Amino acid sequence: MKKYFSILICIISLHALAQDPVKDKQIKEAQEKEEQERIKEVLSNEKATETRELEEVRRKKDSVQSTVTVVDSLYREDQFYIGLTYDLLQKRPDGVSQNSFSSGFHIGFLRDIPLNKRRNVAIAIGLGYSMNDYRQNIKITEVDGKPFYEVVNESEVNFDKNKFALHYVDIPFEFRWRTSTIQSHRFWRVYTGFKLSYLLLNKSKYVEGNEKIRIFGNDDFNKLQYGAYISFGYNTWNFHAYYGLNSLFKSDAKIDGKSIDMNTVNIGLMFYIL
Repeated sequence: MKKYFSILICIISLHALAQDPVKDKQIKEAQEKEEQERIKEVLSNEKATETRELEEVRRKKDSVQSTVTVVDSLYREDQFYIGLTYDLLQKRPDGVSQNSFSSGFHIGFLRDIPLNKRRNVAIAIGLGYSMNDYRQNIKITEVDGKPFYEVVNESEVNFDKNKFALHYVDIPFEFRWRTSTIQSHRFWRVYTGFKLSYLLLNKSKYVEGNEKIRIFGNDDFNKLQYGAYISFGYNTWNFHAYYGLNSLFKSDAKIDGKSIDMNTVNIGLMFYIL
């Protein structure tokens, strides 16, 4: 009996040893399968990440393109202006001359309204302020509460200062042509138009030694001025010229019985921004 029991034990042991390679193979196959699944999962995650990154790049690119398209469809030019001019008096009465430097300062806003798809042809209407300082030899005083005008002979009288300054609210209306694009702020321009100006304030000043005469709110100045102008140039530098179509003074303002029928021509530089 003991002999048979030993034989049985040996058979069971041999059977167990015979099964170990099979188990090892199964374990190895399971490990390899698990590794392949892990690699597939990693690759899948990497692909998903790359896809998300590509989608983000594409979204940003589309956003930029969309922004450029919007800006291109709406861009406007030269909506603010600043000008400096030399002011000349035309049709001066006999003996009247300008001295020193008669200057003008102009500033304002213009609403740019493009008329074509390229947006290089436009009209503009605006609102501005201007001050014109005329230095000349017409002495303005008051006699019986009314303005009195006389021409000072500069060869006989050496006065220190004589000027009248006019302050206006301006309404310009202009036609615009330019070579602008959305990518470049350097371009040629030709702007021409018509300007209405309303006189807000006027003052004259005459200084000769101890004699000082100041007059504010002289009613002999025309309240409404109008004229034509043109501005043209490249980039920053633009030549500007304005020609007044009516007189600075009313017909009641006279020198030696003749009306002071002077108009103005302003020549200078105009600077545009935004």
